[in-house]
Amino acid sequence: MSKRLATLISSMSTGDHGIAGPALLSMVWRDALFAHWAVPPERIRATLPDGLSVDTYDGQAYLGVVPFVMEDISPTGVPFGLSFGELNLRTYVTDETGTPGVYFYNLDAADRLGVYLARGLFQLPYYRAEIDVSRDGQAVNFRSRRVGDGAPAAFDATYEPVGPRLDADPGSRPHFLTERYRFYTDGRGELFYGDIEHPSWPLTEAEGELRENDLFRVNGFEEPDAEPFFYYAPRTSVTAGRIHRV
Repeated sequence: MSKRLATLISSMSTGDHGIAGPALLSMVWRDALFAHWAVPPERIRATLPDGLSVDTYDGQAYLGVVPFVMEDISPTGVPFGLSFGELNLRTYVTDETGTPGVYFYNLDAADRLGVYLARGLFQLPYYRAEIDVSRDGQAVNFRSRRVGDGAPAAFDATYEPVGPRLDADPGSRPHFLTERYRFYTDGRGELFYGDIEHPSWPLTEAEGELRENDLFRVNGFEEPDAEPFFYYAPRTSVTAGRIHRV
């Protein structure tokens, strides 16, 4: 084990079965694209673990592809500063108490250490990928290619903000899709949840070109019939707590 890895792990207390303890992580998320497709709820329902139900907006479920950069990831009080690109496929759910959240099918990340920690401490379905993120003015170029385990998956897109900031008021579609402060994951045959905190996303509408996107295929979905729509957020500061069994 490297000294860098040992330092980070020792700074985070653990509960039973390796679940992360009460130490919080802080980080910055930047250059996020929220690309979404409306899909029939039954298509999502068949993929969810026991204890979760499909959350819908105007009768539609949604699949979301979200590329972004995670910066300065550190346990509270420990100047670690891990940074990498991430790409995830997600949908929107509620638990048996009606609490809304995000369910992740995969999270691809460009850091071996980050993948190791996320799998072990947070039970999240992370895969290691080679990710390149660059800018051309306001446009963000995001390319990802999965390496190591998992089915091969590639993603290649360019996106940029257009127009003024959106009012993502409660009850609106942007609010439904982005203001989620709980994630669910089914690790080791059990359902877990984790909570995050951050200011409301500073959203704008976005234009995007998706040249390659294998995330639906590798997660067993057919390509959605609906056309995607896009939101963009430049950055937000985030804190995350430990996970809990549902």
